[in-house]
Amino acid sequence: MTTALITHPDSHNHITPEGHPERVARLEAIANALEGFDLLRLEAPMGEDSHVLRAHPQAHIDRIARAGVGALDADTHMSEGSLNAAYRGVGAVVKAVDMVMGGEVANAFCAIRPPGHHAEREKPMGFCLFGNIAIAAKHALEAHGLSRVAIMDFDVHHGNGTQDLVWEDARILFASTHQMPLYPGSGAASETGAHGNILNCPLDPDTNGAAFRIEMENQVLPAIDTFAPELILISAGFDAHRNDPLANLNWIEDDFAWATHQLCDLADKHCHGRVVSTLEGGYDLDGLAASCAAHINALMERGK
Repeated sequence: MTTALITHPDSHNHITPEGHPERVARLEAIANALEGFDLLRLEAPMGEDSHVLRAHPQAHIDRIARAGVGALDADTHMSEGSLNAAYRGVGAVVKAVDMVMGGEVANAFCAIRPPGHHAEREKPMGFCLFGNIAIAAKHALEAHGLSRVAIMDFDVHHGNGTQDLVWEDARILFASTHQMPLYPGSGAASETGAHGNILNCPLDPDTNGAAFRIEMENQVLPAIDTFAPELILISAGFDAHRNDPLANLNWIEDDFAWATHQLCDLADKHCHGRVVSTLEGGYDLDGLAASCAAHINALMERGK
């Protein structure tokens, strides 16, 4: 068994304005950091509307398809290559779920952009067009007949989109650690979902990795353990790194590796080690590259 790395050149064709933090250089930094890693490297297929429609209505797809080139909001931009890039992102997470569920690989990481966890049911926002990780969860449930899927989001920003997309779905547990106050302003501990299936763990600015680990041990890991998922998905944002320019948490690479191992422990216990991770944030290129490499190295260690 091995770890799959799924990406596609189309992800580089999503061009954002000069100075925008969510830029092509992010994937280039990750690729450089992963040189020499013994990964099964695959190109993402093109996602299909049928995949997207598990999470978003047709009107959402139509709005993005009609948008052309320009700004959807102050943060979220479309270039000529953005739509294809977004569909490759959907294809990547669907392919990753299929491979992990089929026993072809132990686990998988999707190096894709634009990210997804801010895209709400009918609203692209926060750099995001489609809710990739929620689409992956719903694909696992519908196409593979699972009953319970857990999503862990350790991006420094709350995954409001993922929360919106899974709020009513008791089959999906969504757990999030994130800085508060911070964009997008959601993620209070009182936001628990229609079926108690949402666990938000807001962290104060300047929280370090030790405090993050305590929050994981006291809240997130027990909740996932009790839920006993048949697949664990990770929204892997690396912008909680101490050098990230968009936030104020103080984690280091080892914190992301530790969290990955903890989630893999639960995957080993409940779901034959099945883990799929996908890239969300991370905007300091050196911090992103080192943290992502630590995350993937942990996945590789567990996939042997």
